[in-house]
Amino acid sequence: MQTSNSSEPTRQACGSEVGFRLGQRVTSAGDTRRIGTVKYVGPVEGYSGSWIGVDWDNDGEGKHDGSHNGVKYFEARGAKTASFVRPQNLSSGITLLQALEVRYRSTSTKEEEDEMYVLSARNNRVSIQLLGKDKIQEKLSRFEELTSASLSYLGVSSPGPSGLVSKTIPNLKELDLTGNLLSNWKDLGIICKELPALEALNLSYNLMEHDIKGIPQLNSLRILVLNHTGINWKQVEVLKDTLPCIEELHMIGNNIKEITPASSTKVKGFDFLRLLNLEENSIADWNEIIKLSHLRSLEQLLLNKNNLNQIWYPDCDTYEAANGDESHGKCLKPFENLQCLLLGANNIEDLASIDSLNSFPNLMELRLSENPATDPGRGGAPRFVLIARLAKVKILNGSEVSARERKESEIRYVRLVLSKSDGNLEEIMRLHPRFAELKAFHGIEDVKPQTGAVGPQKMASGLITITLKCVGASIGEKPPMTKKLPSTTTVGKLKNLCESFFKLKSVKPKLFLQEEGSPLPTLLDDDMASLVDAGVGNESTILVDEEY
Repeated sequence: MQTSNSSEPTRQACGSEVGFRLGQRVTSAGDTRRIGTVKYVGPVEGYSGSWIGVDWDNDGEGKHDGSHNGVKYFEARGAKTASFVRPQNLSSGITLLQALEVRYRSTSTKEEEDEMYVLSARNNRVSIQLLGKDKIQEKLSRFEELTSASLSYLGVSSPGPSGLVSKTIPNLKELDLTGNLLSNWKDLGIICKELPALEALNLSYNLMEHDIKGIPQLNSLRILVLNHTGINWKQVEVLKDTLPCIEELHMIGNNIKEITPASSTKVKGFDFLRLLNLEENSIADWNEIIKLSHLRSLEQLLLNKNNLNQIWYPDCDTYEAANGDESHGKCLKPFENLQCLLLGANNIEDLASIDSLNSFPNLMELRLSENPATDPGRGGAPRFVLIARLAKVKILNGSEVSARERKESEIRYVRLVLSKSDGNLEEIMRLHPRFAELKAFHGIEDVKPQTGAVGPQKMASGLITITLKCVGASIGEKPPMTKKLPSTTTVGKLKNLCESFFKLKSVKPKLFLQEEGSPLPTLLDDDMASLVDAGVGNESTILVDEEY
């Protein structure tokens, strides 16, 4: 492969002639959802005329990596993301007002209306008639009355003539510009300046430039969505002063690795920010998250699908010393108003991280699913253990924790710890910080070694009630069974009992524990584990499936 530097002037000159420039955002003509960036303008060896080299946003939409016949014309993101396109087959976009016309004033064509149908019982097409369609269309077409507009994937690349936006949609409060061609912050500043009532703005999938200039003071804006825009935290710090009243900031999928405050060890400002969404980024170090701990109004912090492997709560004295004497002797409480923390699909492996969540002053809602420490399928803790270890949680993994579920979980947890204990209280408290508290609260006695014959009363005290439900396809419909069994019964023994209870001759049973609030049942795959060790408690439900 070779790259000819001598062709660079030709590329630039051709760019002005064909109407496209390097770095410009474009769509495929006739398909505003196929979006890319101009990476080359000029000739292609072996072909006449000018060509536009485009690196498409979506993988697989191109034919090559920016090379043709051994010549490297530009560097593309991937092996199949680039194409050479004739200028007439690309669009540089339309203005915001033109997009409004397209979305709200264009009428459905006959072909579009012919496609609106349902199939009857006899598989015949029955046309759909939209009741009140004309009235709805008429209302939406009166732009001065619009308070909300969705202009997603329409190829918007500029605001249009100065002053027209404010005259056309003066009352707009919500604007969705997802998947357009905006990249210049100055253009965005013009749009916002002409919409003084704007409260919510969605710019997802617009690849924004790194240099932020020309943004006015956005005093009315409450919600800003910057998902998949390529923005980093340094840019957020620049934007911060223009967003004095921002309440929600969404920044999903921007490959953010660091939180970089402008002039301190922690993020300042954002006095009214209640929700910060940093899902699907690349944050691996919890120290980066600690930099957000003094956002006083922050109630919801969304961190699903990052690379975090540990959680800890900063010691108050240590934190105060690290951040200077800002509190004038008063101990600052990190994350003092945080109520919801979503940490699903990270790499958290230790239960000490889970226990540290008890130190957050007002934390009530958590998502911890799809972490090694909390995934029973990977040897992690089941739901009842998490509930017992987390004293204040009211919603776990999207499911409410009822008073009954908490009580049963805590009792099961204490009995599980006792069953595995060797009597070393210091070691128990190190591994299970809430053990003594829960044991005393529920009045649970220590398990004492039995001597002599085991009488009926002693045997009964170790019994648990479980419900067995058949769900295997070849097992057939069988009514559920409720049985009392010793908590020391092994999973393997229970499988044998199921064969007897349900008269299973040629079926090998596979058991799952179905827990309240858990979206999926937990496989009981250790035949040597006792029921209590496997997390089965009183009044648990066991699903009886079959091995395939």
